[in-house]
Parts: sequence; C-alpha cells; structure tokens
Amino acid sequence: MTLRFVGIDLNTGGEGSPTVWVEEESADLVLQGEEADEFLKTQVGSTQWVAGHKTGIPARERVIRIPARMVPILREMCDAAERAAAEHRDVR
Repeated sequence: MTLRFVGIDLNTGGEGSPTVWVEEESADLVLQGEEADEFLKTQVGSTQWVAGHKTGIPARERVIRIPARMVPILREMCDAAERAAAEHRDVR
C-alpha cells in the first residue's frame, strides 16, 4: 500500500494534526482527524440519514472532524484520488 500525502492542518501545532492522504492502488481517501465528541456521535448514530439504512455507527468505523479551513486540501485530495483511480484503470 502506497500513501500519497496530500496535506495537513498547519494550524493545530506539531502533534495530532488532521491529515489527508490518497491510497495509490485503490484511490481510497484516508483521513486522520479529531474523534467527534459524544454529542456529535450520538446525533450521527441515531439519525436515519438515508431511508431504509440502519442507524448506528459500526464498531469498525469512527466519526471524525476535519476543520473547514482544510476544504482546499480536501479538494486537492479528491483530485488526487481521481487521478490515482484513472491511472489504476489504465493499467488494468
């Protein structure tokens, strides 16, 4: 697995900064961020966001926060993921 570093939130100091990557082979988005507080997790987990879809947060998943100031980095991450997906498709 090869991760392509896209960006980091420079406003959070030298430890535990929200960070984004693209996994090259799958073009998956990989995000590191602050785990949501209990109120937000309860709101996310108890709301049926799509009709017919179960509520709750599976044990293997986490709700995280990414600061709005990172939107330009997230856009860059999406562009990088699209490029990686296109490159991967071309190889197959």
